[in-house]
Amino acid sequence: MKVSEYHKQGLKNFIEEEPQGYEKLGEAKEGVHRVACYVKYEDDKIVDAKFTASKRCKKLLAIADYVCEQLKKGRKEITEEEILQFFKEEKDKEKLKARFNLVKKAAGL
Repeated sequence: MKVSEYHKQGLKNFIEEEPQGYEKLGEAKEGVHRVACYVKYEDDKIVDAKFTASKRCKKLLAIADYVCEQLKKGRKEITEEEILQFFKEEKDKEKLKARFNLVKKAAGL
C-alpha cells in the first residue's frame, strides 16, 4: 500500500491534543518530527490507542496510525519488516524506517 492510499482511507487514531483518560506510552522527536502515543485500558487490556504528531510527514502519520490499530488488537510487537511490507509500494524505504523508529519509541515497542 502507498502512504497516500492509507491517508485517503482516513487516519482513525490521530488527535490534536493529549486525550483525557488515556495513559501516555511515550514521545519521540527527531528534527521537526514529533509523535506521542496514548492508550486507554480496561481490565488491563488496551481498548483504544491514539497519537499526536507533527503534521509535516505523511509517512509518520500513516505509520503511527497503523501502529495504533495494531495496539488496539492487542499486539505488542510490530517489526520494521512488517511496516516495510505493509507500505511496500513506497519507494523511500529509509524514510519509512526512520519514521517507524520514532513511532516505535513513542509506542514503547
